[in-house]
Amino acid sequence: MAVTTLDAKTALIVIDLQHGIVALPLVHEPQPVIERCAGLAEAFRAHDLPVVLVNVAGGAPGRNEQARHSGDLPADWATLVPAMTPQQNDLTITKKTWGAFHNTALHEELQKRGITQVVICGIATSIGVESTARQAYELGYNVTLATDAMTDLNMDTHNNSVTLIFPRLGETGSCEDIVAQLKSRA
Repeated sequence: MAVTTLDAKTALIVIDLQHGIVALPLVHEPQPVIERCAGLAEAFRAHDLPVVLVNVAGGAPGRNEQARHSGDLPADWATLVPAMTPQQNDLTITKKTWGAFHNTALHEELQKRGITQVVICGIATSIGVESTARQAYELGYNVTLATDAMTDLNMDTHNNSVTLIFPRLGETGSCEDIVAQLKSRA
């Protein structure tokens, strides 16, 4: 776990910190994850770097073996938690699949801003976070993952992502490591 550097044009991507997701049976308490993500957002904003707030409002079509939710979701299911209230210059992206790049304007928005690196945090580690990290890596971004600012529905899948998948996609580290890198650039 080592964050060696942050590019001059780095964006923070916060995945699915919304009422419906944080209410799920997560393996870590969601409040510390939310607070760490909010701290990263504050640090990025203080350094005039983009903050992208992502929520999910749907699912990919197709058959799968695991049952999906049926019926209506609560009205506030896709609403971001208060700590993630968008600020004036934040980007907001609503996705319909696991990853934040597929069928959204995220890549185009980051390209317009000259972004070469993304820092990713949020919920769930092995679903939205990992899918977004894989897509960012495939698109050529340098990827950093704030591993203490994420959680999952299953400890095994969380650990698999953090220990086996993320080091193949980029660099991993704590929020403290990432903020230290931001401060060292100032």
